[in-house]
Amino acid sequence: MVSAGAQVGVFAACVVLFVPMGLAGWHLSRNKVLFFSGALFVSLAVGVHLSPYLPSLPHLLIASFHPTSPSSSSSSASCLSLLHRVTWSPASPATARAWSWPPSLASTCGFARLTRHDASTLLNGSWIMVAGDSQARLLVLALLRLLLDPAAAAAAEPDLFRRHSDYHAAVPARGISVDFIWAPFEANLTRLLREDLRLAPRAPDVLVLGSGLWHMLHATDASRYGDALAAIADAANALRSSLPVPPPPHMFWLGLPHLVNPMLNTDAKRARMNDTILQAYDREVDERCILRRDGGPFLLLDVGKLTRGCECTPDGMHYDGVVYDAVMHIMFNALVIESQQRI
Repeated sequence: MVSAGAQVGVFAACVVLFVPMGLAGWHLSRNKVLFFSGALFVSLAVGVHLSPYLPSLPHLLIASFHPTSPSSSSSSASCLSLLHRVTWSPASPATARAWSWPPSLASTCGFARLTRHDASTLLNGSWIMVAGDSQARLLVLALLRLLLDPAAAAAAEPDLFRRHSDYHAAVPARGISVDFIWAPFEANLTRLLREDLRLAPRAPDVLVLGSGLWHMLHATDASRYGDALAAIADAANALRSSLPVPPPPHMFWLGLPHLVNPMLNTDAKRARMNDTILQAYDREVDERCILRRDGGPFLLLDVGKLTRGCECTPDGMHYDGVVYDAVMHIMFNALVIESQQRI
């Protein structure tokens, strides 16, 4: 929705632009170089005066990227709730598992899988930050595999998976910056929101956080986990409210995966990371107002739902790259819908 101030600004800019250009064209029609120079000068001046009324470039690009997305806010909200309704094709000796949206749903909501060019256009000029544990690291790997050519993505993988370390990558041609922050515990995420990002010169355009596996293994206390989630939600809301312009980050919460208990590789994991405990942790996510659907700041990336559908895990906890590819494309399509709602 365009504000009254923006409408006035646009009208004034049109007057400033077209009246002088018309007069210039009348008097300088025989001197094309002089006319072009004058028109360019006036256009730049208008751009300077009009820029405060326009959204930041990354958000503008995101909002204009997906022409088939629903236009009304009600249909957009409905489509957001349908993003995780993917179908899985069965694996065979010749093919791996694959995912897709049902054709009718893809047509109705405009959901689409992105090519490298599409993703680079969508994220042009954006800063993406992903913070959490190994699940978050696997999401970053999926992102790099899409944004970079295969050789560059393969070369980046050893640094990305350096144990307990942060990672940074860039796509200079598109001005895209990607950061992974190793933050396995909830307190790490709260500190990131309350301290590190408040001191940063700008906020990320896209912020993905997730935690729970380390707390489940080392603390095994769902109530304490819930208290920590509430602190994260408070810190995220405080960060959003403290940011003037550009708009606050698009915030996503990376949900816990389905755990296949017999496949877990240590006795401690098999004892503490079972279905009963996982359900208790998931309930805390639902009840602590961390998710957008409950009035919180984060849109859920439901890894649990996707992994229950895929059943493609080598160790009962981490899943094949196809799962994180699905998570990434769900996030991309949510970005398109959310950005259209902000305009």
